Amino acid sequence: MFEKKLALHETMEFHEVINFMTTSLLKSKLSQGVVFDDDLRALLDKNVKLTTPALTAMVKLYAKSELEY
Repeated sequence: MFEKKLALHETMEFHEVINFMTTSLLKSKLSQGVVFDDDLRALLDKNVKLTTPALTAMVKLYAKSELEY
């Protein structure tokens, strides 16, 4: 299913997705403190709870992979 070797373009795409998810997670966490609407705060909390394990799994998967030249 998943090969341990990544091509250069796959490595770059992995970095882009991880960076986007990290930025989104940071923004959601920071926004929770300044949001006064309960529904929006619940949505931000749900985003944090779902993104954190997904991001952790992606980083672990990336750490196990090798670069294919």
